[in-house]
Amino acid sequence: MSIAFINPLLIQDSVRRALEEDLGRAGDITTTATIPASAGARAVIASREAGVIAGLPLAEAAFHMIAPGLRFIALVGDGGHVNAGDVVAEIEGSARAVLSAERVALNFLGRLSGIASLTNRFVQQVAGTDCRIVCTRKTTPGLRAFEKYAVRCGGGFNHRYGLDDAVLIKDNHIAVAGGVAAALRAAKASVGHLVKIEIEVDTIAQLREVLAEGADVVLLDNMGLETLREAVAMVEGAMLTEASGGVNLDTVAAIAATGVDMVSVGALTHSPRVLDLGLDIQVS
Repeated sequence: MSIAFINPLLIQDSVRRALEEDLGRAGDITTTATIPASAGARAVIASREAGVIAGLPLAEAAFHMIAPGLRFIALVGDGGHVNAGDVVAEIEGSARAVLSAERVALNFLGRLSGIASLTNRFVQQVAGTDCRIVCTRKTTPGLRAFEKYAVRCGGGFNHRYGLDDAVLIKDNHIAVAGGVAAALRAAKASVGHLVKIEIEVDTIAQLREVLAEGADVVLLDNMGLETLREAVAMVEGAMLTEASGGVNLDTVAAIAATGVDMVSVGALTHSPRVLDLGLDIQVS
């Protein structure tokens, strides 16, 4: 079961916009034309493959926003593992509501479950180490909070949510600021005492500068395994270490084995495959 939190206010806003996009000006004209307003329906959402579920609160909101009295029972919690054929949720109520909300509900649920499932595969690859799998800001515009929530459901951890909650000095900042030391000094002079400062380096020489100046986290970007091991040994616990750059399922275990504290993976949110989930009406 996931311990991740998702703000209900964000759910209502995003689901409403998604339904407005889908229903347009005239609503679901297919369902209105073919299904009597009085018709009821029972349906299940089932997984067609193994994976990790995320996004059930958004799916439920899609149905309830159209028909508040509709019955939605989740049989698996967000963060739960499912196999092919497992029923994720049962739905009962207005047939029109079930059919009209179906696609929006499945879009959210499939996308977020895909992220959770991919994240879990990365987490399994680094099992036995102290390394955390973390996401990035490479998210779908407007869906970042949900996608980062899905990463947590899959067993991963979140990097910063946006540009406003932590300092991350990257190569372009360093270039414009006039070097590693200058960038770190400027950041320390500017931000509050509760704001963490991370800086990206891609050489051992830059790392030496960071160690001399001090930071909370150092991002070791696109380094080979031997260089990563050398960097971790140099840091010697003085700050957290994060590895990044082209990480995939085939390379992440070896990267984690170098001793880095975190591996950031953009693919968790920019390249997941949607988990195959379907809604089936139960005809009696």
